[in-house]
Amino acid sequence: MGIDGRTKIVAILGDPVAHSLSPQMHNAAFAAAGLNWRCVPFRVPKADLRAALRGLGALGVVGCNITIPHKEAAASDVDELDPVAARIGAVNTVRVAGGRLQGFNTDAPGVRDALSRDGRAALDGCTCVIAGAGGGARAAASALAGTAKRLTILNRTESRARGLAQMLAAAHPTGDFRTGDLSSESITAALDGADVFVHATSATMSAAMGGGGGRAEWLTPLGQSLRPGCVVLDMVYTPVWTDLLAAAKEAGATPVSGLALLVYQGARSFELWTGQPAPVDVMRKAVGL
Repeated sequence: MGIDGRTKIVAILGDPVAHSLSPQMHNAAFAAAGLNWRCVPFRVPKADLRAALRGLGALGVVGCNITIPHKEAAASDVDELDPVAARIGAVNTVRVAGGRLQGFNTDAPGVRDALSRDGRAALDGCTCVIAGAGGGARAAASALAGTAKRLTILNRTESRARGLAQMLAAAHPTGDFRTGDLSSESITAALDGADVFVHATSATMSAAMGGGGGRAEWLTPLGQSLRPGCVVLDMVYTPVWTDLLAAAKEAGATPVSGLALLVYQGARSFELWTGQPAPVDVMRKAVGL
């Protein structure tokens, strides 16, 4: 099906964005649903995000997905926030309606789906660890905070982890929320007895793409601290099989690719944009799951 004057466009905004599998996933879903829609990626530097978002309506673009590193900034640049996005302070899906930008966060339910469906994780009463404190980590933490017995947030700058823990505590006063840095000692202590580990930084992607000076030093003790029975989700999917997931498999843990999260959060984005049920099986096949 070609593109014509009636084709509706959704965008992917990020930096980098060339690696994104969202266009092929969404385009396969649009075709399966018989929709004259197309998904197009746009590389948008941080300084240009607000201008890019404001231009969506003028161009007739019906919505977009937001990816690294713009999810938190986008929360301040939209006109409306749904309750989940407002609580998390990060947006990964925008819908343009009546000239207004409506911000949503589909990462949070996507994390739960990826862990429970693909990882077979029992999330009620689990002990969870999250690496990172940015937009992806905030979504993961929000998804797990209500059911986790204990949730520990590790971040290179621990003050950001503490800020996230305080946000969670305000929403869940009886929760057990802890923080730490990304030292070997903190990683080892946090992962002792952990049921779920979510990696929510760009370190594994940066290492694979040759950025950030190569492999982050803290990834080595992290991999060595995983245990059998732990479900490990790497929120990035470039490469599909990251060093962390390889280490998880070697340790007897259950690795869950970021592709699973991509599909589940993308399915919700599809439904927000189109008002139709998402063809999840088609979307999985499109990204190789």
